[in-house]
Order: sequence, then structure tokens, then C-alpha cells
Amino acid sequence: MRIISANVNGLRAAIRKGFYDWLAAQEADFVCLQEVKARPEQLEAHEPAPAGYHCFYEPGEQKGRHGVSVFTRQEPDECIHGFGSAEFDPEGRYLELRFGKLSVVSLYVPAGTSSEERLAAKFRFMDEFRGHLAKLGASGRDVVISGDWNIAHHEIDLKNFRANRTRSGFLPEERAWLDEVFGPLGFVDVFRELNKEPGQYTWWSSRHPTTRERNVGWRLDYQVATPALASAASHVSIATEPRFSDHAPIVFDYHWDPAT
Repeated sequence: MRIISANVNGLRAAIRKGFYDWLAAQEADFVCLQEVKARPEQLEAHEPAPAGYHCFYEPGEQKGRHGVSVFTRQEPDECIHGFGSAEFDPEGRYLELRFGKLSVVSLYVPAGTSSEERLAAKFRFMDEFRGHLAKLGASGRDVVISGDWNIAHHEIDLKNFRANRTRSGFLPEERAWLDEVFGPLGFVDVFRELNKEPGQYTWWSSRHPTTRERNVGWRLDYQVATPALASAASHVSIATEPRFSDHAPIVFDYHWDPAT
């Protein structure tokens, strides 16, 4: 089973840069996208869906912002839009597809860098989502949550950790929240189970054009899974080329049959 996660920062723009052509060669079972920034009818008018995929979208209410999607080669048993949040579901941040006992989720955690108000909103999201994660963990389902979590967990997960200790994305409160996710809540950071090397980043600031070439980045994109599913992970890679957005897709392989 292959699952790709990618923050495309506008799917229509990524398509123009060759994203669908690249995807056709990946043979993924599931593709989880974030910051789609388009409604399904806009995408259908712009470009046909990738061959062989059923495409599900959670665009949110505000046009041109946020939005998540899951492409799947098999029809799901159930599609769940949002996680029950009156504040954040309208923003298009959570989409879950269910296949038997398997749940595949695309997630876009709010960023908190633009203002104090947005940082406060991010903390509210984290508080709400903690409860949802607890329910997922106790459900007995095999769950994988792919997406942009907008937090670098440890110093190894960003280049300039000393300079960013007071910046949203590496605040102590955010990192402690991930400690809970990967601790008492029982989920696993699948990437770090497979790759413990430094310099493994998935986002580079577009404000400074040389950061990507110098690999001055952050690991903000994760696949987070329940233990049994995480233990089946066999390989991971960050697709740094070609470039579709300020994030790079992550490709995960599992010894797991999504049809069972």
C-alpha cells in the first residue's frame, strides 16, 4: 500500500506544474492533499481527475483557501467530512475515508504565524483535535492521518531551531502537544520510525528564494498512524523534485493490503 501526502498550495497551480503527470508514475493507492484551494467543480472544469482514482474533497466554505482531498483507487465504505468542530470544519481541514477497519485521513492543521489571533485559533484547534484523536485511538480502527501538521516536533525537524524557539511551528506548547499525540494518545510518527537522519525537511520558506537550495527547511508534513499500521511501514521518501509548491510530497509504503 502506497500513501502520498502533499500540501499543494493550490491544486490548480500544482497541476500546471505537472503534479498529475508526476502522480501518474507513483502508483499510489491513496493521495492526501492539503491547501487544495479550489472547489470540485472548479477542478473538474480545469483538469480531469487523475485516471484510476475516485476523488473526494472537503473544500471548506471560504473560496480560494484551505481545503483537503483524498484520491483513492477503491470506493470507500464511508466518507466523513470534518471531525465535528463548529469552528474548524467550515475551513475544510479534515476528510476521512473508511475502508473496512482502515481510516485514511487528510488533515490540515492551522498555521499560527500570521497573527496572535491565528495562533490562538491554532491552540483551540489543537485542544479540540486532541479529543478527536483520543476517540480515533480508542476506536479499534487502523488509522493513518496524512497532512500538514504545521509543527516541527524536535530540533532535528528544522534547520534553524535555535532562532525559531519563539515562533509558531516550534513553540514549546506545540511540541508538547505532539508529545501527547506520540505518547499517551498512542499514535506513531511513521516517518521517524523509518528515517532518523537530520536534514529531512518538507517545507521551505518561499520568502527567501535560496532556502530550498540550501535545505534550510522544516519537517511540517507527517503521516501519523496507529501502532499496528505504523509497524507495517517499509519505506519513505521526500519527493523534493519536481517542485509543485513550497512543500514537498512524502511517499510512504506499507506492507498492508488496503482491500482487507
